[in-house]
Amino acid sequence: MLLLRLAVVLAAILVGGSVVAYLATGHVEYRQFAWRVAKYAIIVVLCILTLLFMERVFVVAPL
Repeated sequence: MLLLRLAVVLAAILVGGSVVAYLATGHVEYRQFAWRVAKYAIIVVLCILTLLFMERVFVVAPL
């Protein structure tokens, strides 16, 4: 869970920095990079949360 939080913070810093760079310079590449990072970060977080959910549902506790 610590790695997931670290990845989310890193993605937020990257997206925020790219948006600031886009607003400062007007270059479209920064906006595209921010969108790509946000999109892949959301996909990774959803995959990890799905795995955690599946583990909770399908793993039977030992008796």
